[in-house]
Amino acid sequence: MEPLADRLATAAALGRVKEVQALLEAGAQPNAPNRYGRCPIQVMMMGSVRVAELLLLHGAEPNCADPVTLSRPVHDAAREGFLETLVALHRAGARLNVSDAMGRLPVDLAEERGHGHVVGYLRRVAMGTPKAT
Repeated sequence: MEPLADRLATAAALGRVKEVQALLEAGAQPNAPNRYGRCPIQVMMMGSVRVAELLLLHGAEPNCADPVTLSRPVHDAAREGFLETLVALHRAGARLNVSDAMGRLPVDLAEERGHGHVVGYLRRVAMGTPKAT
C-alpha cells in the first residue's frame, strides 16, 4: 500500500477535497514529503482553494520552499493566477515578498503571465501600495 504521505500529496495534486480531508483525519501529516521530496502544499492543485484551506488548517507550512528553485506555494499561485489560493496562503502566514532562486517575487511571476488581478492584490498587500479609491 502507498504511504500516507504519497496518498495525501496525490490527492492534493488532483484537487480531491474529500480524499484530502479523509487522509488528514486519518493521521496523514500535512508537511510530510512524498517520495519525490515534495509536501502536499507544494504539489496541490493551485486552483483548489478548499484543498489549500484544509492543508493549512491541519498545519501545512505555507512558506515551504522547493530546495532547488526556492519557489514557494505563493510563487505558484501567483504565476498561475489563482488569487483566492494566494489569499488563503497569505492569511495563513505565507510571506509575499520572498524571492525564488532566480530573484523573482510572486508579483514578478504574476506580471509575466498577465494576471493583473493578482498583481493588484500583491502590490496593495505585499508591497504596501495604497488601494486606489
